[in-house]
Amino acid sequence: MSKIVGIDLGTTNSLVAAVDMGLPYVMADSDGHRLTPSVVHFPTASGEPLVGAPANRIRALKPHQTAYSVKRFMGRRGAEISREEMLVTYPVQGKGGGPVEIVINDKTYHPEDISAFVLKKLRKDAEKALGEEVTRAVITVPAYFNDAQRNATKRAGELAGLTVERIINEPTAAALAYGLDKLQSKSKIAVYDLGGGTFDISILELNEGTFQVLATNGNTRLGGDDLDKRITDHLISLIEAAAGGPKKLHDDMPMLSRIREAAEKAKCELSEKEVVEVSLPFLTPSFSFSHKLTRAKVEEITRDIVERTRANCLRSLSDAKLEPKDLAEVILVGGQTRMPLVHNLVREIFGREPNTSVNPDEAVALGAAVQGEILSGGFQNMLLLDITPLSLGIETFGGLMNVIIPRNSTIPIKAGEMFTTAVDRQKSMLIHVLQGERELSKDNWSLGRFDLEFDPAPKGVPRVGVQFEIDANGILHVLARDVKTGREKTVEMKSAVDVSDEAVEKMISESVEHAFDDLNQRQWIDAKIKAGEMLKATRHALAEVGTRLPPDEDAKIQSAMKSIEDALTTENSKTKIGDIPKLKAANAGLDAATQGLANIMMDVALAQAAGKKL
Repeated sequence: MSKIVGIDLGTTNSLVAAVDMGLPYVMADSDGHRLTPSVVHFPTASGEPLVGAPANRIRALKPHQTAYSVKRFMGRRGAEISREEMLVTYPVQGKGGGPVEIVINDKTYHPEDISAFVLKKLRKDAEKALGEEVTRAVITVPAYFNDAQRNATKRAGELAGLTVERIINEPTAAALAYGLDKLQSKSKIAVYDLGGGTFDISILELNEGTFQVLATNGNTRLGGDDLDKRITDHLISLIEAAAGGPKKLHDDMPMLSRIREAAEKAKCELSEKEVVEVSLPFLTPSFSFSHKLTRAKVEEITRDIVERTRANCLRSLSDAKLEPKDLAEVILVGGQTRMPLVHNLVREIFGREPNTSVNPDEAVALGAAVQGEILSGGFQNMLLLDITPLSLGIETFGGLMNVIIPRNSTIPIKAGEMFTTAVDRQKSMLIHVLQGERELSKDNWSLGRFDLEFDPAPKGVPRVGVQFEIDANGILHVLARDVKTGREKTVEMKSAVDVSDEAVEKMISESVEHAFDDLNQRQWIDAKIKAGEMLKATRHALAEVGTRLPPDEDAKIQSAMKSIEDALTTENSKTKIGDIPKLKAANAGLDAATQGLANIMMDVALAQAAGKKL
């Protein structure tokens, strides 16, 4: 059986690593480079594409034929393209809920197709380094990648001829690479991961070789690409304002690509220098551009982007119920953390000097290799436990969300509940799977829906078991089974939250902001459902045996029913909430008033069961 390699499929660069003699290491390609730019150039529609450094070198010359940073489009929908703030110099298209498409040389690719070319190169590099065939891999993803994005990553691996043994979160993999299992028992650490296109912050507890994620937060639309765009826009404004400078540079893809390349290079150099010379000769036959760009200026124009990570860090600490002083280490991952502005912000947030003992570019790949070795049976004293960032559940009668797997549950996990019908003679049950933190289903996100058919029966008789399972890759599987017939259906949720990560943050914030309103709405709906059931049952009973009631009891029941009807009219048309105490009191009043009626119904039922007539 082949060795399981670890792969960091990055936005800007990708790496492949393995474990040899108990030590993880990143494998180099034939040119001795350990970093492979996640760039693919297509010279022709049918020719073999260039991947990595050769493609990156030609990117500025032929931007329309060169794809890069496609990780930000993995698992996305066409409607989400406009939300990306990165500069794209190749054709990207898509509509509504359809997939993102990249059209080069009149041929259509999906993001996972492009990523597969990068993975194929990494696979070949690993085979050459190891001297054996490589067919198995652990691939890392941002912690905040949703189900669709994880599935797209897994498909990319399969297209590259790999069996993807595990999809693991990048910050968690980085913790493995740092050897933090050697810390004291129950040490808690934070992993701050800012890469080319994504940001993650994870809080982990390390206990005798077990890595358990306590909380995670992040943004899969925040990274070095956004800084590059901001610096590029700044340079463009200078060029267009210069005497004789070309105009409308955002519409000139080759020229825009040259400026973007210069911006990225300057950003990297300014991590070590205070000033760099940006030189772009002959942007036009009569115009060349040269400008001294300072670190201070870059920090000024990009500070607000980096500052966005602060809220994620504070939220993650809050979710883990920790303060910065409770952490034993704060480790930096991702090439963008080399930027002094980022380093200083992390120090400010956590009140300590961050740990940079491992190359931030290589940490994730090394950790993935360690995880591969764990799966192969090595490193038996280590265990990795991850979490799900948002609650999962299904919609129940009245439009409520019933949570089955709470937020921050350790995965892999399996949980389920039993449900029944609310309508007589129902032939099927709609299983509507939801993700989010709100009480009402309409305020959460729909992951998918399917029907389970069963034999018609009175309401409350059918029993349908619904089981959620999140596997080790963080992918959700939903099973629904009719207890009576054993009929079941299992669905893998291939389409997760089609929203931006800003919306994920908004979801969590709104769940706190609207907590009391949501609770009142749930209480009103519960009381309203109970009222409806009681009124229906009471009217049915009165029609059946009402003549046997004493007049005073009948009057009490009629009065109690009227009280419920009056309470129901208090519902506000805008808030959809009424007088909850009044309705609850009315329900209790009808329950008390119908005790005698219930006794008569019971006597009738017993007599009928005994074959007697009253």
